[in-house]
Amino acid sequence: MTLPEDQQTEEPPRPSFLGIHSRDMETKILYISSGCRNAMGFTPAQMMASEAKSYIYDSFNSLYPTIYTDKARESEDDEDDDDESSAYCIYMNLHTTANIPVLHRVISMRADNCVVVVATAFPERPFRDLRELQVQTLDGKLQKMTINARGQQAPIDKRRKQAMQSGRSPLYFSRSRQIKAVLVLEHPDITEIETEETGRRPAGPHIAFCTSSISRLIDVDNSDVHSFPFLKLVAPEDLAHVAAFFERLSKSSDVLFETFSLLQRPNVIEGDVFVADQENPRVVVEALGANVQDGIAILIRKLRVIPPPKRDSLGNYIHSKIHEVSEENGYLSLSEFISSDCNTSDAEGWAELP
Repeated sequence: MTLPEDQQTEEPPRPSFLGIHSRDMETKILYISSGCRNAMGFTPAQMMASEAKSYIYDSFNSLYPTIYTDKARESEDDEDDDDESSAYCIYMNLHTTANIPVLHRVISMRADNCVVVVATAFPERPFRDLRELQVQTLDGKLQKMTINARGQQAPIDKRRKQAMQSGRSPLYFSRSRQIKAVLVLEHPDITEIETEETGRRPAGPHIAFCTSSISRLIDVDNSDVHSFPFLKLVAPEDLAHVAAFFERLSKSSDVLFETFSLLQRPNVIEGDVFVADQENPRVVVEALGANVQDGIAILIRKLRVIPPPKRDSLGNYIHSKIHEVSEENGYLSLSEFISSDCNTSDAEGWAELP
């Protein structure tokens, strides 16, 4: 029997936590949120400075760090693989304080010298030994791969490999080097964020962590934006759009994608050269966001730089078509790829348990 809507209660959120570990074979934990207590039984103090891979119950725990190692170049003249992934989805069993394996879905984002992890527990699932380290990439070539005992990546998506061997380009690729950054934001209180355009500039969630590569996207240093309100980096015409993105993230356990603009020269340091919004170029970025109770992790990549939008006779910004993908950039957006390539991309089903 189904209860009336007014008597139905929402299911409590799944145990989840957010962590950061070093991007090397040691995987030293640099930060762990308090949610780890509900998910695994450990306190943050117990887990700090230990090895993240040591909590993996499955036999592939020693192979886990190889996901994030740099690809070896065939020669010194080879360029970096601009289509290489930076975001991954992995299912693994993590052991609790009682050494009981609990299935977790791990969303990881590879940063400059560390890895940001968003983990969600599924304690109701019966234990199943995951003998192979299977990884679903969420950006780049959007492929599945298995890490074998030698630490070698073996792509599963044969159709995509065959297409490349036959001279056809993959659906998702870039002709220019992709610039990416990873940010961790405090969990936003969406009740105080306006999702309609009002002309006021909300502060929104503060930045708790940011990779140094942010300076390659916009004219700021990562140390300058620490504890800085994220929405003050966003172009004013996209504030309501980003606020709505945060609201969707707060209600979903899935990874969500969104496109918006950042100010190229935001006013971060008091007394620095001030560039008015109407004169500030926009940096169009695509964001991949994952939400837990403790905060939000966002991977953003630079799409292009555009001039500031014009205003109409009432002073309102005339919205540009930044959400449409320009053919000049040579790639489809993640959201367009997922919606248009249902036969070859399984990215839309990444959140489903095996």
